[in-house]
Amino acid sequence: MNNKIWQPVIYSILIAFGIVIGIYLSPSSSGFYSGTNDKISELLQIINQAYVDSVNADSIEERTIETILTNLDPHSVYIAANNVKQANEGLEGNFEGVGIEFSIIDDTIMVANVIKDGPAFKAGLIAGDRIIMVDTTRISIKGITTEKVFKLLRGEAGSTVELTCYRPTKKSIIRKKIKRGVIPIYSVDASIMLDNRTGYIKIERFAATTHEEFIQAITDLKSKGMEQLVLDLRNNPGGYLSSATGLADEFIAGKKLLVYTSGRMNNRAQYESGKVGAFEQGKLIILIDEGSASASEIVSGAIQDWDRGIIVGRRSFGKGLVQESFQLRDQSAVRLTVSRYYIPSGRCIQKDYKAGNEAYEMEINHRFEIGEVQDEKKFIQADTTVYFTGNGRKVYGGGGITPDVFVPADTAYLNPFYYALFDESLLNRFVFYYVDEQREKLVSTYLDANSFNLHFSINQQLWNSFLSYVKQHSKKSFSTKEITLAEKKSKQMLKAMIARQIWREEGYYRVLSSEDNAIQKAIITMGTNYNSLLKGGK
Repeated sequence: MNNKIWQPVIYSILIAFGIVIGIYLSPSSSGFYSGTNDKISELLQIINQAYVDSVNADSIEERTIETILTNLDPHSVYIAANNVKQANEGLEGNFEGVGIEFSIIDDTIMVANVIKDGPAFKAGLIAGDRIIMVDTTRISIKGITTEKVFKLLRGEAGSTVELTCYRPTKKSIIRKKIKRGVIPIYSVDASIMLDNRTGYIKIERFAATTHEEFIQAITDLKSKGMEQLVLDLRNNPGGYLSSATGLADEFIAGKKLLVYTSGRMNNRAQYESGKVGAFEQGKLIILIDEGSASASEIVSGAIQDWDRGIIVGRRSFGKGLVQESFQLRDQSAVRLTVSRYYIPSGRCIQKDYKAGNEAYEMEINHRFEIGEVQDEKKFIQADTTVYFTGNGRKVYGGGGITPDVFVPADTAYLNPFYYALFDESLLNRFVFYYVDEQREKLVSTYLDANSFNLHFSINQQLWNSFLSYVKQHSKKSFSTKEITLAEKKSKQMLKAMIARQIWREEGYYRVLSSEDNAIQKAIITMGTNYNSLLKGGK
């Protein structure tokens, strides 16, 4: 199997969020080690004074730090000073800028979405505008990169930037002066009703604002008649420990242990439920997969251990290590593993990393190679120590959260044709041009995302147009068999991405949920053997 499609998921899990619970001063500034015994500093000084060629001392120092951390564990990482702010933005839940989402298509900056009530929205920018210049810098040029556009558009809140845009609907050039502001980054991607009783909430990561976003989402769903909930934590790499425990507390009644942490230099710290939660009653199913890590595993583990809900999907990533952020003198940072966390049954779900970082990084790929993601019987439990849930159900640690109900991964459509749609941005580019031409018609025909999902279909004419576009723009050619195998999934993604262009994440997940095997399994489970499973039945 081509493993390329899974690499972004694995990479994001390994280096992204983990669990960050504090920021500290440099160890050297607090007497962590003595300068007289600091061989690394001594060696760097000798190199600087005596080496045959001139060297970049800062570069050597950073590579040395990275090497040291690599030899500790896979989740201890170094963040250069110029990357710290960007690394924290997703967790803090905001950034400073103009408030647009854009795509680079054929060297043109296309506005895909204007964040409601943000600076660009107030200035009158709309989806479909092409950004030609930022101040005096022309950006509609060959080779323009996302990083370059970010650097130009983002800036301190209160500062002003002028955008020169082409608006196709008016065939005119417009200029807008925009005062930058604080732009929210939402971690709750979608909250919709799947039917008249079942709510669905998708959480992308556990940021500082996640708990607040969740409360808003579940309050809205309750007002629409929600009685039972599907919480989607698939491909959620984690985030703040406080956000995870805060969310778990919304489901678990009374004073109960949610998680505890313990390390060589850190005494046991317990986190418990206690307040009246927003959804302590009602059927609850949590969706997980091999991309669910860290804080996602704390939530799903606590729910499973207290028999509060059913876990559906595939075995989670298996990250039970806690990182703290240490700030160094030059404002760079080290996220260092300081503890392990243990969920209520007492199990630590951290998978083994003694074989080295490379083997650790490839472990998810290995699950696909041996067929575990298609057949749960092919999973071999690394740690056979038995733990028990509140109802006496057997659970295990050392390798992730094993779901109560297994849903195999659908990999039949994964072939060169499907990979190319994303590797070459063929799907994204086609959808942008299609919506650019059809936006007004789509908005007037379909009042909302639900109406679009129910009544819009990828007819043969649109599918043929898409295949013609792929044939014209792809660097590769594809067999009829490859196209046929990927046709159903490709059509679904085409429809979902059209919906995303107009109704953002609500539209995207509304379409995907209709044919999502895990979501459909969750709904069936709620209606059949939910209570039996909680008591240890099948």
